[in-house]
Amino acid sequence: MKKAFVFPGQGAQFVGMGKDLYETNDQAKTLFEQANEILGFRITDLMFAGTDEDLRQTKVTQPAIFLHSVILAKTLGNEFTPDMVAGHSLGEFSALVASNALSFEDGLRLVSARAMAMQKACEAKPSTMAAVLGLADDVVESICSSVEGVVVPANFNCPGQLVISGEVEAVQKACDLLKEAGAKRALMLSVGGAFHSPLMEPARAELEKAIQATTFHQPICPVYQNVNAQPQTDPEIIKQNLVSQLTSPVRWTQTVQNMITDGAGWFRELGPGTVLQGLIKKINKEVETC
Repeated sequence: MKKAFVFPGQGAQFVGMGKDLYETNDQAKTLFEQANEILGFRITDLMFAGTDEDLRQTKVTQPAIFLHSVILAKTLGNEFTPDMVAGHSLGEFSALVASNALSFEDGLRLVSARAMAMQKACEAKPSTMAAVLGLADDVVESICSSVEGVVVPANFNCPGQLVISGEVEAVQKACDLLKEAGAKRALMLSVGGAFHSPLMEPARAELEKAIQATTFHQPICPVYQNVNAQPQTDPEIIKQNLVSQLTSPVRWTQTVQNMITDGAGWFRELGPGTVLQGLIKKINKEVETC
């Protein structure tokens, strides 16, 4: 049975995340302090004793989740023995650092650049996302394609649970149509913008420059990437897929299914919360999660 380690994305944050690691592990404390220097502000103060509002700032949220996830992996020592890794959206950067495809410093700089670029794209055009429950993927895709304006499936989280993304009016219209089609819920989310949609193109172009200027290495195990749910070890292809990720859907359902097909029977989530464990169990209740 192969071991899979998975890393969560934005939304998993909570006040106090990582504090126990900082206070009880010297390696963790060193890495957190290094992160404070790289970012130019004490993100640890906001993570350990800030407010929910502090943690919702994009420039804080993404690096905070990344740091908690990666430092957890690095402090596991010999317990971190992945046969494969994957991350949900932002979590893909954590997976790449944990698997040695990226250095800790470069990974943090890219995550910070990604957060800033996404924030700018959000401010440039009003946009949003919505959670859709209880409909098949193809039904959601068909309804989105029928709506005028930009609205697309953004996260294929598990069977019957998708997130759509796009222009505010188009997302609202799609929600109405999805409810008419039998969705149990089609709920607008309180997010800053339309992540994983064509509206992130300005951020994608900006992030591409940073990614192309960064050295990537061959990871210690296959990394299953969001854009196509396929395992990858070639640094150049990993970079291309990472660039495409911002404007492409997160294919999490297919990613987990492919990992299981390739032998994964045990999944460990590293990072704040247990969201991915829940999704994995909904995708396949037979696998072990922790």
